[in-house]
Amino acid sequence: MKTLLLIIAFAGFIFSQTNYEKVNLEISKGNFTIAAKMIDSLIFHNVSLTEVEKYDLEFQKDRLNRIRLDFNKNYNDVLTYVKKYYPDADEKLLQKWEESKVLEMMVIDGEKKYFARAASNIFLIDKEAKAQKQNIDGKKEDELDKFCEGIIPGIISNSVNAKTRNVNPLKLKLKYSLTVDPNFVPDGEVIRCWLPFPREIKNRQENIKLNSISEQEYIIADNKNLQRTIYVEKKAVKDKPTVFKMELEYTSFADYTNVEADKVKGYDVNSDLYKVFTTERPLHIVFTDRVKEVSEKIIGDETNPYLKAKKIFTWISQTKPWAGAREYSTIENISDYILREGHGDCGIKTLLFVTLCRYNGIPAKWQSGWMLHPVEVNLHDWGEVYFEGYGWVPVDQSFGIQNLSDEKEKYFYLGGLDQYRLIANDDYSQPLFPAKIYPRSETVDFQRGEVEWRGGNLYFDKWDYHMDVEYEEVSTK
Repeated sequence: MKTLLLIIAFAGFIFSQTNYEKVNLEISKGNFTIAAKMIDSLIFHNVSLTEVEKYDLEFQKDRLNRIRLDFNKNYNDVLTYVKKYYPDADEKLLQKWEESKVLEMMVIDGEKKYFARAASNIFLIDKEAKAQKQNIDGKKEDELDKFCEGIIPGIISNSVNAKTRNVNPLKLKLKYSLTVDPNFVPDGEVIRCWLPFPREIKNRQENIKLNSISEQEYIIADNKNLQRTIYVEKKAVKDKPTVFKMELEYTSFADYTNVEADKVKGYDVNSDLYKVFTTERPLHIVFTDRVKEVSEKIIGDETNPYLKAKKIFTWISQTKPWAGAREYSTIENISDYILREGHGDCGIKTLLFVTLCRYNGIPAKWQSGWMLHPVEVNLHDWGEVYFEGYGWVPVDQSFGIQNLSDEKEKYFYLGGLDQYRLIANDDYSQPLFPAKIYPRSETVDFQRGEVEWRGGNLYFDKWDYHMDVEYEEVSTK
């Protein structure tokens, strides 16, 4: 039975479509209600379905509901927002943005529905709209950009002077809570909860200490788990929220690799590392025709691995603006999504970078958790690339090219990372420990946590989370 549950727990995010063409066709046409009824009929009438097949069909039905939650705005919602900056805005203007992929829209059951953050995204994606917003609101300096520009020169200087990659140690003390809303789980039923826990990474993230946790019994996943968790259980109480809390601390280091292109060596293409991290990995790392076409334009005749990675990093930074993104579990191929739609958030941009690197023979992989800068604490994703002669080095594609004049400082996040991070993941879409029975709310990343009870998964609309951070400088004397 345990083996079956493990198989099922992983099956929920292996397939992006059903095995039934008619169902897939209705989904592609936006006929979600019809597709859901077809799925119900298949599960009820097809006695030959295996448990895994039933499970996957149920997940696809759940996925339609998740898309509905993401696309919850109508025409008037968007128009009202836009009119703050374009008083004469009309259907024609919105249509123009829809056609240019600036305004994210989907037809669901015959009705145009807009992504929850589609209206605000317009003013992040479209250059003209961004300028118009600045004319109305005034130009505001980005506090995070300002903060990073302030710390980068010091990190590089300390690294070069100390002749070491890892500098500026910082003790981070975290208070994290996950709160399940009242009465979604019946009184007395056990709620199972997985919270993000730091991975032990030498010279990056050390001295991890759990100071307290709300439940007496808990399980900290072994560090071999690439998406690391701390697991707890608690019984629901009628009319009361169920709160899971923990406090922990660890020492985080900035990581800077002064990569020199002419010192990057050739790869051993027969090594396991090279084979694993330069291959496709469906669903989200796939060498599609779009990837191949874009790659040819970016790379040209460049052969040096570092310079190829730099070209990819630059191209994404300059052509793919950051915008709020829908839940990853609703996207069939994330790296293709950004090429098709033209924009994405940190994880989407990271997966495009990883995909383009792998296609060009540069080993690349995922890393993620939280950004914990004093000016902004938030979920965040980045990656790593492998350069022979240097090893694995971090790359934060979302932070991108910095507005600094020195070339090394400008490209700090191509081979460098600041110390304000929580690393919970060294891969994506990996099984949690203990195994989750029902499909995850986030099938790719793991940052907020996961919650379920014997009646099913508890999706993000049924709970909330909160992070507080304290900072303590660590003496290097």
